[in-house]
Amino acid sequence: MTAPWRAAPELTRPFIPDFAGARMLVSPNHGPRTRPVSALVLHYTGMPTAESALELLCSPVREVSAHYVVDEDGRVLQLVPEDRRAWHAGQSCWAGETDMNSASIGIEIIHPGHIEPRPYPSAQIDAVIALSRDICARRGIAPERVLAHSDIAPRRKIDPGEFFPWAALFAAGVGHHVEAKPAGGEVLGPEMVGDSVARLQRRLSQFGYKLIETGVYDEDTEAAVAAFQRHYRTACVDGRADASTIEALTHLLELRGIFV
Repeated sequence: MTAPWRAAPELTRPFIPDFAGARMLVSPNHGPRTRPVSALVLHYTGMPTAESALELLCSPVREVSAHYVVDEDGRVLQLVPEDRRAWHAGQSCWAGETDMNSASIGIEIIHPGHIEPRPYPSAQIDAVIALSRDICARRGIAPERVLAHSDIAPRRKIDPGEFFPWAALFAAGVGHHVEAKPAGGEVLGPEMVGDSVARLQRRLSQFGYKLIETGVYDEDTEAAVAAFQRHYRTACVDGRADASTIEALTHLLELRGIFV
């Protein structure tokens, strides 16, 4: 099962890390890019230990990887050179781009995920901030293109989770954030139909989510709203678009010069 990569030593060739603070740990799971880098995608590993996560990300059998891994103590490992296509995004889409593996750099953050939704250690977040700032500066990645895995695959993924400190990253100059009002107010939710739902779908699509404007609050709409809440309105993640969620979405669009 490992013969294909063992016959291709270029996949495990040592390299100089792109980030000065990283140590190299080579994963064979990568290929050529077919798109320029335009996004940064953050994940949690969702596994009980760092060792089990690294074993997975470096296994030639499992065919999954990321460019970087950030451990709980702040240590940074680079598994795949940035000019190569790591296999971290899976089936995903953002703003019309369907090959997010080619168009992005992926950071896996060691964390058990929703099986133990505890805070991320401060040393780890400091390292994620330093790494993200470096990547975004070198690669010219816009703040609105710093994404959660759940943003690009809302029907499949929920990481790095609503307990990830997006506000701390924004305060340090990474990504976008908005101070959302408390949850509540008029709500759009599953099985509702009409112009208000179509307008919400249009806004979510313009924001980047893969969503068709049907006027029907379907499962895709619910998943996109929940993904947005996990990133930008974390107080209540229920997939229902209340006034606070819609206001946050509208404000973020207006910051980009999009008025709907």
